[in-house]
Amino acid sequence: MATTKATDADFDSVVRQSDVPVMVDFWAEWCGPCRQIGPALEELSDEYAGKIKIVKVNVDENPDIPATLGVRGIPALFMFKNGQVVSNRMGAAPKASLKAWIDESV
Repeated sequence: MATTKATDADFDSVVRQSDVPVMVDFWAEWCGPCRQIGPALEELSDEYAGKIKIVKVNVDENPDIPATLGVRGIPALFMFKNGQVVSNRMGAAPKASLKAWIDESV
């Protein structure tokens, strides 16, 4: 299972109404650290298939949701559970660190 994409228009149905926890990666094409963690997020998406969903939101194409959540820098990672933010973190991190954060958040 690869990461999926969400937009301002479908964010509620893809993320907030999900029956499993969702990690949202707010990113942009021009962001080096965002591209750096991309492969790790794809691997984690496979490892956690069926347990959590990993969703990517391009902040340049979808500015409303990041603004609503107060995203000021990217990459910004938000963990949603039952439609609510339960944890968030900013910046790139190694896969092991991301995995630990997922485990403690869900």
